Amino acid sequence: MNKNWLITPLVVSFIRINKNSVHIDLGLNRKVRRAYGIDEIALVPGKRTLDYELTDPSWTIGNFKREVPIIASAMDSVVDVNTAVELTKLGALGVLNMEGIQTRYENPEAVLGQISSVGKNEFVPLMQKIYSEPVREELILKRIKEVKDNGGIAAMSGTPQAAIKFKDILNNSEIDLFFLQGTVVSTEHLGMQGKGSLDIKDLCQSLRVPVIAGNCVTYEVALLLMRAGVAGLMVGIGPGAACTSRGVLGIGIPQATAISDCSSARDDYFEESGLYIPIIGDGGIVTGGDICKCLACGADAVMIGSPIAKSSSAPGNGFHWGMATPSPILPRGTRIEVGSSGSLERIIKGPALLDDGTHNLLGAIRTSMSTLGAQNIKDMQNVEIVIAPSLLTEGKVYQKAQQLGMGK
Repeated sequence: MNKNWLITPLVVSFIRINKNSVHIDLGLNRKVRRAYGIDEIALVPGKRTLDYELTDPSWTIGNFKREVPIIASAMDSVVDVNTAVELTKLGALGVLNMEGIQTRYENPEAVLGQISSVGKNEFVPLMQKIYSEPVREELILKRIKEVKDNGGIAAMSGTPQAAIKFKDILNNSEIDLFFLQGTVVSTEHLGMQGKGSLDIKDLCQSLRVPVIAGNCVTYEVALLLMRAGVAGLMVGIGPGAACTSRGVLGIGIPQATAISDCSSARDDYFEESGLYIPIIGDGGIVTGGDICKCLACGADAVMIGSPIAKSSSAPGNGFHWGMATPSPILPRGTRIEVGSSGSLERIIKGPALLDDGTHNLLGAIRTSMSTLGAQNIKDMQNVEIVIAPSLLTEGKVYQKAQQLGMGK
């Protein structure tokens, strides 16, 4: 094969085929694009490594610089006032669900106890009953004040409907950050005549605090939301441990592709405006390795639920459930038993007692950065990535057979 005239056409043809194979024929008249999940990729070490102490995974959201690029999801099983305060002190961030149990009941602990005590068949009807209690404005203000009085960052999450209804309440509170969150959020929503609809640009301008919006999974929507004035963007539809939206609705894009596409919109918007809007990978993230791969795909931070729900202080009492679970019409989440594996500090900062990547998440991030030669998040976003479907199974026969480490 020393004949260049034979080799060159083959190489050119191979490159051309690869370039054109982005879209695949689904049928005679439909082309689709291949998308990748976090489990299908791996990070590749480069030419240099770093001392652990030289790594800096800090990031900024709104006016807050955080040491840990982790946000605890606004789920009733994950964040209450106490965990929000503790996460703040650990250098991370916790978000309270503005339409959850904490704002519907004066004594949420009793209600949370009911949820953790019922069987599988009674769970959904009980949730629908519990969440039929109206959200109380005075409890929104009370929970925000409790977080602030104890030294925490007061961040709350609400659906577009709640944002419309409680906008004035939020503006008269001590809230620091507002997360506008739905299964899918867009800048264009066609509503029934006579019903109020949300203008995200107007919300960003009229709320006195930064608005972080989500969830989205595409370049186009991400760019539109940034142009509307959001201060951060949550990426991910359906990959959460307790979420069933993908099964119920058939909607979603695997996280590696979704984060990569939306981070491209962030970079283009930065070139366009000079404003840097952080991307937050949200859903399907369980281990330190998952977080590292999200950062490498372009995320500035991640939002996680089930790993925090495993903490001994989590309000879910060893259980975790999706935000859309209590829907009175079409539940899109379930309750899973996650157990308790240790303190919140052990999960975020260690020291780890487990070998499966669910303890000392910050240590995992910094060790990965050190190994990859990434001094900060921006360096991490530029490491080499390969498609590696066998990454989590290759050579792990004994772990899988004995349900140890990566085989659990």
